[in-house]
Amino acid sequence: MMDLGKPARVFGVDIDPVTEKQLVHLPEAVILAGDRCTILYANVHVLNQAWGDGGLREILRAADVVYCDGAGVAFAARLLGQWLPGRTTGADWIHPFAAASAAAGFSLYLLGSALGIAEQAAGKLTSRYPDLTVVGSHHGYVQAPHEASAVVAQINSLAPDILLVGMGTPVQERWIAAHRADIEAPVCWAVGALFDYVAGVLPRGPRWMLDHSLEWVFRLAVEPRRLAARYLIGNPKFLLRVLAQRAGYKRSQLD
Repeated sequence: MMDLGKPARVFGVDIDPVTEKQLVHLPEAVILAGDRCTILYANVHVLNQAWGDGGLREILRAADVVYCDGAGVAFAARLLGQWLPGRTTGADWIHPFAAASAAAGFSLYLLGSALGIAEQAAGKLTSRYPDLTVVGSHHGYVQAPHEASAVVAQINSLAPDILLVGMGTPVQERWIAAHRADIEAPVCWAVGALFDYVAGVLPRGPRWMLDHSLEWVFRLAVEPRRLAARYLIGNPKFLLRVLAQRAGYKRSQLD
């Protein structure tokens, strides 16, 4: 696998300084080398949960790659005297990734979101990239052991090169950790709400908001009830925790 450089450490989680271009071509490097790779992401919401959830923190630590999916995390790294190249979010990388996967002949399986959404996302991707192979899709409500086993068996029977899992944090991370050993796909990648964006269920903000790290404001306006606590409470809490880490505050589980 490619050398991604020295990671930044925030709340005891190592975050790789991976650029969007590196991320897009990372699966190709893994697959051609005959390796296996689990890719997770870190944003403010993920790290806030990892602060108080030792199990989630260990899952993030065990991943092969954890990339920065939020401007707040890149800002936190700077406050801590470290460096990350900036955020790399799924709604941005999905199209160059789909194009690269199509060119390389790699196949995908989409697992996650509500009933029918992953299927819609697959249709949108294959319509835009006719050479892209999506071998299957399934909704993300597969927590019961028998349901999960059946889905893993289906994934393995279809033999995708890359499995994209979009269930939201911490569900997707725990699901991947619980089933990764049984999943034969070389690359397993947590993608959050990506399928909702690709399918057009969730809109993105205007370009000027995206370029100025204000997408969270747009998301809050679209889903105020669901996201108010995450942003209006979570963002200040995250900043205070970062400042506490910079000041030398330590807990054994965050070392």
